[in-house]
Amino acid sequence: MIRVVVVDDEPMVCRFLRTILGSAPDIEVVDEAHDGAAGVEAVVRSRPDVVLMDLRMPRVDGLTAIERLAELPRPPVVVVLTTFDADEYVLRALRAGAAGFLVKSTPPEDLIGLVRVAAEGHTVLSPIAARRLVAASAAADPARARARELLESLTEREREVLTCLGEGLSNARIAARLHLAEPTIKGYVSRLLDKLGCRNRTQAGLIAHDAGLTR
Repeated sequence: MIRVVVVDDEPMVCRFLRTILGSAPDIEVVDEAHDGAAGVEAVVRSRPDVVLMDLRMPRVDGLTAIERLAELPRPPVVVVLTTFDADEYVLRALRAGAAGFLVKSTPPEDLIGLVRVAAEGHTVLSPIAARRLVAASAAADPARARARELLESLTEREREVLTCLGEGLSNARIAARLHLAEPTIKGYVSRLLDKLGCRNRTQAGLIAHDAGLTR
């Protein structure tokens, strides 16, 4: 079962998400919270695989909660679920450790599949968020300089794998593109995350964008 915690200050939204996700045989909403601080407590209490996190909440907002969750020994996958999709929030949430960014207008029939994708460790971005991310990332000079510095420590093969991560490819698709075994790719990804100081594939993908490896 994929264990999910929902964090949103609107009880109706939490109830809606419980209904939608609860209809899937392999997903269980194990807890919910209505502000960032309570969300962190719910995660510590319930140990979920995935957290659906709103950004705009009273007292402690979603960005602060994501940063706190990233400090846990075994942080869950966090997907931001919000109506607010400004550039600065997309980038700040992803750099803080979120694995994806979905707008609340995501069709219910798509949400279940996207939670499954996130639970497998892949990036999930709504089309709007993806476009804004690329545009904002391209304009971030300090981030671009830092990303290019990080590339200097990588081998040619590691750069190839990083480029694939920037394109959002799964391990299986990377293996097919580079003509390598999937366990080999898994090893490369693990080493890349360590070398780059990234918490997840999404943050590594951001570095690929910042460094100009992907369009």
